[in-house]
Amino acid sequence: MDDVEDERSTLAWFLTGARGIFSLPAVILMLSFVGFCSLTVQAGIPPEQVVFMTGIVWALPAKVILVSSIMSGASLATAFLAVSLSSVRLMPMVAALVPELRSSKTPTWLLLLLSHFVAITAWVFAMERVPKVPRDRRVAFFAGFGITLVAANMVLVGVVYHLVAEFPPLVAGCLFFLTPVYFLASIWHSARHPVIYLALAIGLVAGPLFYWIAPEFDILLAGVGGGTLAWGAERLWRSRREIRP
Repeated sequence: MDDVEDERSTLAWFLTGARGIFSLPAVILMLSFVGFCSLTVQAGIPPEQVVFMTGIVWALPAKVILVSSIMSGASLATAFLAVSLSSVRLMPMVAALVPELRSSKTPTWLLLLLSHFVAITAWVFAMERVPKVPRDRRVAFFAGFGITLVAANMVLVGVVYHLVAEFPPLVAGCLFFLTPVYFLASIWHSARHPVIYLALAIGLVAGPLFYWIAPEFDILLAGVGGGTLAWGAERLWRSRREIRP
């Protein structure tokens, strides 16, 4: 009887997570996927490949890099390297989220499987909500949201593929840009330490600068440089504070 109740509870939390598809982060991501779908139409990628790409290469920026590589005629090895480097940025998100999801009974293989669904939207959604979920139900909650979000976007791009061909490039670009804007606003709102505000501010200033200096590495340099400068400033501030009597 207890096993039946436990299964029902797990299913209930899975469905609770799945209902997150109606949240603002999920809606913004889906609108961004409409913009991405317009890009794939311009690149001439067949709809079935776009649907497959949506499910397998989950992070939206990585998909954009892949499509851009295809459009530029880059080799398979170059595209693989570019997408891999883009996806490395998700590792800190996984490292921050997994301890919040794990319980004493959570198998490692399940955490590895769920890590596939960690991207900007899922990470922001989960970090804001999983602290309110019982620890032994957090995996079910996140699985419900992540799996539903991926499946919904796969269906979405399959449905709208032939409808977005007439979209003006400006409209498609604005739709795609919604996700990074939301992510930036969410991080700023949820930040708990001044160093995060400093890192974001430095990155926003350094991004356009490095795009002008080294457009091939602008995001990498702005991110690493902004984070390093913010970390150094925070360490200096702490050391001076400790020296003061």
